[in-house]
Amino acid sequence: MLLITVVAVLSFNNATTVIKPYRVLQTDTIKVRTDQNGKVYPAPPPNAKRLFYLQRSPNTNALSYDVNIDPKTGKPNQDSPVRVYWLRYAEGNGEPAELSYIQRKFAYGVTSDPLGNDKYDIRIMSYKKIPLTLMASADGKYHIFATVSKKQILLQNIFIQIEGGSMWSPNIIFVEMKGTDPVTGKEVVERFKP
Repeated sequence: MLLITVVAVLSFNNATTVIKPYRVLQTDTIKVRTDQNGKVYPAPPPNAKRLFYLQRSPNTNALSYDVNIDPKTGKPNQDSPVRVYWLRYAEGNGEPAELSYIQRKFAYGVTSDPLGNDKYDIRIMSYKKIPLTLMASADGKYHIFATVSKKQILLQNIFIQIEGGSMWSPNIIFVEMKGTDPVTGKEVVERFKP
């Protein structure tokens, strides 16, 4: 959901009146992704801890990457700053489920290296070439920053289009990374073949 502040300005007979601002709650502006058969990939509902989510074309399940805050310090847990889990849409209504050992160690889990000042280098196990940085932004909240289209962005989601291959070696057609430019607020998208 998006909260929008609206200010109405009325002009009548050369007199201008400004009506008190009010707020309108707008539904998500995220476009629904569908495949060629019309299968919908649902956007996970908002979650205050979510850093980004990942979806793949074989099914509608999503992976949620959440900041793991240490309740004692209010900062990311030094040993495990990111928690990864499934949102099972293919089998239900997006119920959370843990990753298997193989999924965590070889595919969707992450490695993390502290960089100092509550910053962490985060890498997804199956494709460690893309550096992700976990750190607090100007809003005081933790986000994942990535370089997309030669710009640093607040990463929102990753989509992987897969056609065939095997569990250990899928045929990846493209990876799409989407986020927001923290300076302009504009959406930034990049597609590439790994």
